Amino acid sequence: MRADDLPVTAAAADPSPPPGPVVTGRYDQGPGYGVNRPGGSDSWLFTFTLGGCGLLRQGGARARVGAGDLVVLAPGTAHRYTVAPGVGRWRFWWTHCRARPSWTPWLAPYAVSDGLYAVPAVPGALYERIDAAFGRMLADARQDARGPAGSAPSAPDPVAVAHGGPARELALCALEEVVLLAAGARTAPAAPGRTPRPAPDTDARVRRAEELIAADPGAAHTVRSLAESVALSPSRFAHLFTLCTGRSPMRALREARLRHAARLLEVTDLTVERVAAASGFISPFHFSRVFRERYGVPPGTYRAGERR
Repeated sequence: MRADDLPVTAAAADPSPPPGPVVTGRYDQGPGYGVNRPGGSDSWLFTFTLGGCGLLRQGGARARVGAGDLVVLAPGTAHRYTVAPGVGRWRFWWTHCRARPSWTPWLAPYAVSDGLYAVPAVPGALYERIDAAFGRMLADARQDARGPAGSAPSAPDPVAVAHGGPARELALCALEEVVLLAAGARTAPAAPGRTPRPAPDTDARVRRAEELIAADPGAAHTVRSLAESVALSPSRFAHLFTLCTGRSPMRALREARLRHAARLLEVTDLTVERVAAASGFISPFHFSRVFRERYGVPPGTYRAGERR
């Protein structure tokens, strides 16, 4: 795939970038610009607004974004994004890629719906660092496209693709910096109409339950067993955990198991069935289905993409 092959405005039949490469661009668009993917995308989409205003929709949820806002769309759900109505321009960075499993907990408190994460405007100092990180991603991807014998174009394309090797890893490291700066070190505000969410570190019992899940995601954890480990009733524990983290205990456990499974696929040669069992999934068929929902590809395809 080349940057030249990517559509500016996607129609229903236009494919999204595949999840393997890291595709990065910087756009300055006016009224009428829009991307519509009724079938969703095979890859994650990260957008960081530099100026103007955009409107992003994932399923029935929407996010109106301005300067300093980071919005992330997960794969597999219908989405569209446009210059916001009544606004002259939308200047933004965007990246399509396969998200690293470790990013999910940082984004989870900012979930607007399943698959749409909206992190509100970052402070000025972080804005500059995030802008610079995206700039490094674009520069590294351009270098990857030229290759050792290539020459820089006279007018650099606003889109570049890092296919693999050092360029792809450098791009993912820069994007990890973006996610960590914007979301990982902040406390999510409450959504309109909801009770403000305490910071995740306000209750030691919730922290202890999260540590137990992280230490052994494949163990036979239940709401009751986790509640007993922190001396709470199951109902009180489930309420407190959800209030502090924005996720139910079982959803947090499933996310931890999927991250663990992704890591095993990346670094071991275990069969998909054994990865499923080691990660706490009783049925390999159920595992394959939920893994694809989260990462956009089946486990075997994910492993093959990580080892290219």
